[in-house]
Amino acid sequence: MRHFLTLLDVSGDEARLILKRAAKIKRKLKEGKAHRPLEGKTLGMIFDKASTRTRVSFEVGMYQLGGHALFLHSDTTQLGRGEPLEDSARVLSGMVDGIMIRTFGHDIVQKFSQHSKVPVINGLTDLTHPCQILADVFTYEEHRGSIEGKTVAWIGDGNNMAHSWINGAVSFGYKLKLACPAGYGPDEKLLAAARILGADVCMFDDTAEAANGADLVTTDVWASMGQEAEQAEREKAFADFQVNDRVMSFASADALFMHCLPAHRGEEVTASVIDGSQSVVWDEAENRLHAQKALLEFFMCH
Repeated sequence: MRHFLTLLDVSGDEARLILKRAAKIKRKLKEGKAHRPLEGKTLGMIFDKASTRTRVSFEVGMYQLGGHALFLHSDTTQLGRGEPLEDSARVLSGMVDGIMIRTFGHDIVQKFSQHSKVPVINGLTDLTHPCQILADVFTYEEHRGSIEGKTVAWIGDGNNMAHSWINGAVSFGYKLKLACPAGYGPDEKLLAAARILGADVCMFDDTAEAANGADLVTTDVWASMGQEAEQAEREKAFADFQVNDRVMSFASADALFMHCLPAHRGEEVTASVIDGSQSVVWDEAENRLHAQKALLEFFMCH
């Protein structure tokens, strides 16, 4: 039984295959051609964190693939009333064909997958967001061709998206430059493991250095879900790590800008950048649907 808890749970070749399928599936949808390989199959979707893009993309994706998505929130199921994860995994995996979990601790999806009889997909944890990185790379390659050998600049928090970009450097072969405030860098163990696997990742304490010559500049909010109490403290720490016109001026002339959304204009990114000509955030958001449909097909049809 295979699961998708981090991007590295699929090989680089498999990640490429998923993106190739995503392109074909997207073309079929735009041409009005039905593609329903998951007819009669059900995806259980467990949410501990609020969601817009993750819920809509998985729910719509399952519908378009011919299947059904079942929304389960911890507040309205036994998961939120103390039922052991092991028990919930055994029960749910006996009724559905796949499970997507969007939660806090990465240990939750790990433990759940150990007791599941069906594939478990990480819809987001505090450690990684592998579905988003598939959509992001897919979006870059739609606009600029292969990302292999290109330079990606991450500006901001060393969070789950930074970790996913680090893992992506292993799978897709781009160079990654990260600029994070002191004390807010990525997980050292995850970074070291990725470097052992061949990731070309460099750390900077200056946004201009990180953005210099980049083909893609990307960021995320300064305070993620669960960190709201740290907002004021983080605003001070991240004051010099905003993606603005100055930062973008150091990137390549045809560099793209991405943000996994939701965005806070005037904090991690200025309106002039996210709403500007180099921004592809809306394509990026839509591509969650197409990339995840390919991912669902890969894990639920094999």
